[in-house]
Amino acid sequence: MDQNAKIYIAGHRGMVGSALVRRLEKAGYNNLLVRTSAELDLRNQAAVEAFFAAEKPEYVVLAAAMVGGIHANNTYRADFIYSNLMIQVNVIHQSHVFGVKKLLFLGSSCIYPKLAPSL
Repeated sequence: MDQNAKIYIAGHRGMVGSALVRRLEKAGYNNLLVRTSAELDLRNQAAVEAFFAAEKPEYVVLAAAMVGGIHANNTYRADFIYSNLMIQVNVIHQSHVFGVKKLLFLGSSCIYPKLAPSL
C-alpha cells in the first residue's frame, strides 16, 4: 500500500484505533483521515455519505463503536445495538459506494466466565 494513500481510521481515539494510527504513522503513512464523533456522527447516514464524498478514502479501518462496561451494556442494550449497527452499516455501505480498495472491519464481543456472578 502506498504511504500517501488516504486511509480513514474510524474510531481513532479508541484503544485499537489509536494503536493503529500510531503504527501507521511510525511506518511512514502520512495521509491518515480521522474524525472525532463530534466532528462526524457515524450513525448519521447523510453525514457519512458527505464525508466519503468529500474525502474519498482509498482504505478504511472500522474500529469505531459505542462502548461501555458490563453494566452499561446490560442497561442500554437497545441503544448499544442500534448505535453500533448504524455505524457499521453506514461506513460499510459508503465504503462500497465510493469504491474503497480495502475495508478492515474490526469487531469484538464481551465474554465472561460461565460462573461469574451477574449484576
